[in-house]
Amino acid sequence: MINKVVIIGCGNVGMSYAYALLNQKTYVHQLVLIDLDKKKVEGEVMDLNHCLAFAPSKLTIKVGDYSDCKNANLIVIAAGANQNPGETRMDLIYKNSKIFQSIVKDIMETGFQGILLVATNPLDIMTYLIWKYSGLKPEKVIGTGTSLDTSRLRYLVSEKLKVSPKNVHAYVIGEHGDSEFVCWSNANIGLQNIDEYLKKDEMEQIYEEVRDSAYHIIEKKGNTCYGIGMCLARITNAILADENAVITVSNYDSVNNIYISVPAIINKKGIAGRIYVHLTEEETKKLQQSVDTIKEAIKKVE
Repeated sequence: MINKVVIIGCGNVGMSYAYALLNQKTYVHQLVLIDLDKKKVEGEVMDLNHCLAFAPSKLTIKVGDYSDCKNANLIVIAAGANQNPGETRMDLIYKNSKIFQSIVKDIMETGFQGILLVATNPLDIMTYLIWKYSGLKPEKVIGTGTSLDTSRLRYLVSEKLKVSPKNVHAYVIGEHGDSEFVCWSNANIGLQNIDEYLKKDEMEQIYEEVRDSAYHIIEKKGNTCYGIGMCLARITNAILADENAVITVSNYDSVNNIYISVPAIINKKGIAGRIYVHLTEEETKKLQQSVDTIKEAIKKVE
């Protein structure tokens, strides 16, 4: 079986994702790039193809158009307006909702029945709108959600405690935005609860750094791209390899009729299930705050 992935939007995020795929063992066989700037995409494809002699996986990379979506296994949407210095993710809601209506219409007119993976902010709202616009089953529409925030969290804890980030078992859940929170009650280093290693004020400091990371990066370099590119590659391989991997992605919450991040089981069907984490009373309130924030934002564009 040939696994075909289409990237729509070949700016910093889309190309960081493509380059991340190129640099690791991947289950992608065909990679198709679509963008309004055809000349730029032609250059990007040439540049990527020149890496193949040293790439760990064999794949073909080409410039495409929406007709390529018809038989794609996965479409990654990284198009949309960028978050500028001083803007929140929510500030992008009106700009990107209009862009997405046109993109999803063009995708679905091809007869596409694969999985849609969304990386555009405000992430949870955009993922919800794409699900609505597409008419696909909710398990086939996924947002990168707090996978990036979780990666940031694990890195910062690992730096603080001098352990590998791979052995930090902790999650950021809720909105991919200012109301997100760290589920500290379920965080572990190996099998040991994290409160054996960190004090409350240290946890709060790490949380604030995770929450505000994007603002600091955008202020310094204008955009964030490498972290989210790697998250997209991780989610892609979990889907195509049918891994049943647990990743904090934005997935459909049928109770609240929104998309929000909780740990989810990901395989070739998309979202195969949700992990219902036991939360403290304080964490439950924080999750509800995220739910309310996302609901209010959706009301503005529906």
